[in-house]
Amino acid sequence: MNALTRRQLVGLTLLTLMWGLNWPMMKLTLREIPPLHFRALTMSLGAMGLWLFFRTQGLRMTPRGSREWRDVVVLGLPNMLGWHGFSIIALTQLPAGRAATLGFTMPVWTVMLSVLLYREPLSKRLVVAVVAVLAGITLLLWNELEQLGGRPAGILWMQGAAVCWALGTIWMRRATLTLPAEALVVWMMGLSAIVMIILAVAFEPAQTWDFSPAIWASLVWAVLINYGAAQVVWFRLARALPPSTSAMSLMAIPLIGVLSAPLIVGEWPHWQDLAAMACIVVAMGAVLLRRD
Repeated sequence: MNALTRRQLVGLTLLTLMWGLNWPMMKLTLREIPPLHFRALTMSLGAMGLWLFFRTQGLRMTPRGSREWRDVVVLGLPNMLGWHGFSIIALTQLPAGRAATLGFTMPVWTVMLSVLLYREPLSKRLVVAVVAVLAGITLLLWNELEQLGGRPAGILWMQGAAVCWALGTIWMRRATLTLPAEALVVWMMGLSAIVMIILAVAFEPAQTWDFSPAIWASLVWAVLINYGAAQVVWFRLARALPPSTSAMSLMAIPLIGVLSAPLIVGEWPHWQDLAAMACIVVAMGAVLLRRD
């Protein structure tokens, strides 16, 4: 594996920090904004910002023909609507670090679904990963159930989000795309935002938009960082980084989420959170990291 350049290392570090810090930042926002309104607002503004940015880079941003529009809809359902919708609902019921840990069971679900749906071979490493994931989920369920105000349903919502992300990843890998990936993501995000707006209007009370300064700051973070800068950095790194390096970055994201939650939202992890995080990292390593 070639050594990372200084620019790639900085970009990878920033990306890991941005996606890790985003979990407690979202949790902070949910103190004053319902989840569907939050997603509707930030996804729509993020999609518009990304469209303008990528358009200035000379990329083709408009889908052509029924095939490209079909890719936008089919791939957008699990990758954007499912993942972002289920995960934000889960976050209303779980601590930020716990939600981040559960969300990044995605790589294991990806391999499991590939085995079940596409008959890919079942390896010993996958068995280790499945056992580790189940151990982590059991630890968190145990903690939720033993608390008087525990919310075990949040774990199910988060696992539903991870499965959606995993299924979307499989379909993305198997798709023969003609639309640039940047345009595909922008349109998936934009159409999902429209669905979120409809659901927010239908199921949540109208917003007054009278928020505290901290919440306005977290909204700006969500638009400019999570749905803006992080997406741009990811697209630029994804083409250059080897898969093993990307995997190591992915494994660090829930760690950042757990460690930053006490500082941002005052949520201190239990020992079950730390043990579950270790289990999930072991599982991710088993399925993502190649042997030398």
